[in-house]
Amino acid sequence: MIPSRLIARLFLVAPSRAALLTALAATPAGRAAESEYRTIPAARTAELTPANGWPAPDAYRDWSRSLGGPTSNRFSSLDQINTANVAQLKVAWTYRSKDGAANLQANPIVVDGTMYAPTAGHAIVALDAATGVERWRFKPEKLGNKLEDLPARRGLIHWPGDARVGSGPRLIFTAGNWVYELDPRSGKPVAGFGQNGRAVLPTGGGVTGAVWRDTLVIPGFGRDVFGYDVVTGTLRWRFHTMPQPGEFGADTWRGQETGANCWGGMALDESRGIAFVATGSPKPNFVGTGHLGDNLFSNCVIAIDVATGRRLWHFQEIRHDIWDLDLPAPPNLVTITRDGKKYDAVAQVTKIGNTLLLDRLTGQPLFPFRLRRAPASPLAGEETSPYQPDLELPQPFGKQEFRRDEITERTPEARAFVEASLTRINLGWFTAFEAAKPTVFYGLHGGAEWTGAAVDPRNARLYVSANHLPWAITVFRDDDPPPLVPATEGEKAYQQFCAGCHGPDRKGVGMAPPLRGARHRIDTAALLELIQKGRNAMVPLGAIPLDQQRAIADFVLVKDRPVPPAPTGAPKYAFGGYRKLLDHEEYPGIKPPWGTLNCLDLNTGKILWRVPLGEYAALTQAGLPRTGTENFGGAIVTASGLVFCSGTRDRKIRAFSAATGDELWSAELPLHGTAPPTTYEAGGRQFVVIAATGGGKLGGPAGDAWVAFALPATK
Repeated sequence: MIPSRLIARLFLVAPSRAALLTALAATPAGRAAESEYRTIPAARTAELTPANGWPAPDAYRDWSRSLGGPTSNRFSSLDQINTANVAQLKVAWTYRSKDGAANLQANPIVVDGTMYAPTAGHAIVALDAATGVERWRFKPEKLGNKLEDLPARRGLIHWPGDARVGSGPRLIFTAGNWVYELDPRSGKPVAGFGQNGRAVLPTGGGVTGAVWRDTLVIPGFGRDVFGYDVVTGTLRWRFHTMPQPGEFGADTWRGQETGANCWGGMALDESRGIAFVATGSPKPNFVGTGHLGDNLFSNCVIAIDVATGRRLWHFQEIRHDIWDLDLPAPPNLVTITRDGKKYDAVAQVTKIGNTLLLDRLTGQPLFPFRLRRAPASPLAGEETSPYQPDLELPQPFGKQEFRRDEITERTPEARAFVEASLTRINLGWFTAFEAAKPTVFYGLHGGAEWTGAAVDPRNARLYVSANHLPWAITVFRDDDPPPLVPATEGEKAYQQFCAGCHGPDRKGVGMAPPLRGARHRIDTAALLELIQKGRNAMVPLGAIPLDQQRAIADFVLVKDRPVPPAPTGAPKYAFGGYRKLLDHEEYPGIKPPWGTLNCLDLNTGKILWRVPLGEYAALTQAGLPRTGTENFGGAIVTASGLVFCSGTRDRKIRAFSAATGDELWSAELPLHGTAPPTTYEAGGRQFVVIAATGGGKLGGPAGDAWVAFALPATK
């Protein structure tokens, strides 16, 4: 439990920090009048929380919770596989569930020689961890196809039980709007939990919860954090990640829509009874006119007292996030060394490549948290936050601002293609969106992604895979009335001559701008001139008969149908879809590396090494240095000095030296890896197992395979 003398102090931290970021005028002139930088000072050494020795060193031999345990550090003290013999790893077994094909994102758990994991067909299975032979299978009630409907989507927990409350071991996971508990020996639902083995989870689940004493903490996929009686399933408390009227933080919203969801995950300090939860951005993405303000508790690390469900502190990275730059991963509970003494902290990797390093008990940053003046928004009704994070330490591991000098030089044709697509764009650090003009920036798929980081607790070195790929996002005014039925001559001509670039729905394709809402930014004469002469990447269409040109203009500018009265308040905006900046051959349109594995020393905040993660074989054969690829796998680290990581487009799992980043081993998988590996011991052998089911954000076929590697068996 947390000492009562600390509770009052912790509740005072967030208001004082919020006062530092007072709202400023939203106009560019008002913004420019403010200082360029503001800084939240680092905690003094005397203010840091001394390490209490939890968890004990022997706690890292098991993998009873996805992400390696309550710290979410994905560290193992097993050392049978080491830097000297890792090159000898071979496939020990492959399990195929034979019940479908899907992108599985769960880090499996292993307890007493049994592995527990979801299947492509939405079941939970128990496997002999030494052989991969199935022991039992449980199929939850068939649900829909929403992300939160997938059983154990990103993990599960084995709770050993507690004789003091009369409970044996339980296997815990979410599926849809339910929390399930099974008997891990039989796979049967625990009858005394909730309704026949499941309890209602109002906002759905997806990430791995944690158990403190007899309280089960589950982050909600939609929003909020829930505390249950782990034995009965009774709801004990609910923490609102979007504050309700009268609650702390409610005044940071002017209008609430959705968001501040908990899809990133959590960690649990079992010694202090504190849950640490990462939250996502407010929604809808890219359009913030309906939820102005700093929007607590979106984009936050939140510390919650598990006994009561009360917020102890929070720390927000991005305020009023309109760029979909969530805190995508679970926090890591770490112990750092400063001035020869050890202190307990929380590390949180982010989509923009930051690592928030915060004191475990107070939430104060361990390095100065620098904020930089951010641009105002040109959209009517939008108000961006005056300051956004611009950290010096810990050093960012991701790119945070796209510049033209980063355009690819892979081939002259590739460069020319990308340059031509960037003739009409907005660039810059935290640049706000402008109607119908693409804004190019990093971070939608990381920096860090949901797979997060691994940490070696012995030296506070953090290992995180990252993506380095810019995206072009376009916001447009979306208040045009629908086309008439049957189609007008203008719509017919538009579909014939214009839809290929601007889309049949006028939302734009690739870098071609959307034409919805064009009536607010261009008149008939200017549009006809554009049709006839072209501009930048748009080819001239002057050969089209003039009557068809005029009909197209009437259709695009909504002069061929009635226009309803304009609504009061801010204009209605929408966005034109997620678009990567690619060259003509579908490679990233920037200079490599495109994916990396990074090692960060949390004691100093310095990056120790960075290496490309993954390769395009065709480019390597053509003589290019390894570029790295977009990746969604995540790393684990072992006491023997190895980092295992997969998730790359080349379908490989790799082992790296934790000290240097040198690649020591790789093996090809049936499909690309889709989750962090797990390492465990069974029958006297150490194994590394991974979901190799393909699909997902990297695309391509999906499968059903789990693949385990081990050293050759000795006779």
